[in-house]
Order: sequence, then structure tokens, then C-alpha cells
Amino acid sequence: MNSLVNNYLNLYKEIDKCCKNKPKLIVVTKSQSTANIIKIINAGHKDFGENYADEAIAKISDLSSYNLDWHFIGKLQSNKIKKICKNFNWIQTLSDKKHAVIINNICNTLNKTINICIQINIDNEKTKSGIQVDDLENFINSIKDLKNLKIRGIMAIPSPSNTLKQMANSYSILRLTFDEYKNKLTSFDTLSLGMSNDFKIALQNGSNMLRIGQHIFGKRN
Repeated sequence: MNSLVNNYLNLYKEIDKCCKNKPKLIVVTKSQSTANIIKIINAGHKDFGENYADEAIAKISDLSSYNLDWHFIGKLQSNKIKKICKNFNWIQTLSDKKHAVIINNICNTLNKTINICIQINIDNEKTKSGIQVDDLENFINSIKDLKNLKIRGIMAIPSPSNTLKQMANSYSILRLTFDEYKNKLTSFDTLSLGMSNDFKIALQNGSNMLRIGQHIFGKRN
């Protein structure tokens, strides 16, 4: 068996040990070749994530016959939003109303509704995008009438130092926040939390969507 596929299957075994309910796995393919992605597709996978629009578009075009779901998980830039709207099914990093309006207007011209996760900067890190968790209600209220956005949930990248110390406070806050809003919005069904370094603690705190690349493909050069 190919080593990448073996890593992929072993990852699911680890996930199964952590939780009863199987989360959606977004395989992150940043810097990966289409040949490597096809190996994971042939193992039965359909959901992939990319950080950079220009890098992703060629892959998405080459793999268009596979009917995949593509998640944009990188930092949003106004000049890339049109490309992202055309090529992706999900945007997981929305944290700016101006971007929300641009996305909505472009998707309206495309006759398309796009799935949205709002990014939370849970540990208030200057190097990361995202709104403060206390601002979530106001942010949702400011964008909820944009008809071409489907607000699916929240996404976060907790501080690696918290993960290393097994400090679950940030994760539990995100879980409580998600539980609160899924009872307020019918479309709110996604807690996108957990990557290669922290997926176990994320699952213990209710994550139902993981974004994992390194655990499958190994460290990038």
C-alpha cells in the first residue's frame, strides 16, 4: 500500500479512538502535487483544503472530473476573492464584513451560495486573523442577511503553546460558543477545529471538522 494512503487510513484509526462521531476530514494539500492528491482521492476522499488561491486553482482545474469539495483555509485578500468564489465550495476564514460583502456580490453574479466559517482568533495572537469570540454575535448580525453566504460555523487555530501544554481552555470556549450558536442559526453546524498537532484535543472538545495535511503527507520542505 502507498505510504500516503497508509498514513491517511492510520489517521482515521486514530480519529476513531478519540471520538464516536466521525468528523469531516479536510485533507490540506498545500504544496502537494496532483499526483499525491489523486492517491488520497483513490482511497475514497472528497474534501480538500488549500491556503493559497493561485496555487490551488491549477489543482482544482486538473482534478475537476473528480467532483471534489474544496475549502479555502488561508488568509483572505480582496484581490483574490473572485478567484476563490469561482473555485471553492467553502471559505473558512471570513473575519471582515467588507470581505463578506464582496464575496456575496461575486457569488450573486455566479448564481452561487458559498459555505462560510467565521474565523475566531481565540488566543488573541497578532500573527493570526480572526475576530474576537465576544464579537461573534455582532459579526453574524452584520452579515446574516447576505443571501449568497451560508453561515456554517466557526473555525479557529488555537495557540500551539496551549496545545503543547494540554491547556484546553481555548478549545472549551470554542465548543461552548459553537453549541450556543448552533441553537440560534439553522445552518450553523460546523466547528472547524484541529490540525495535525492538535486534532485529538480538538475532538475531545467537540470538533466535527478537522484540517490535516502534515499527518498524511509529512513535513513540507
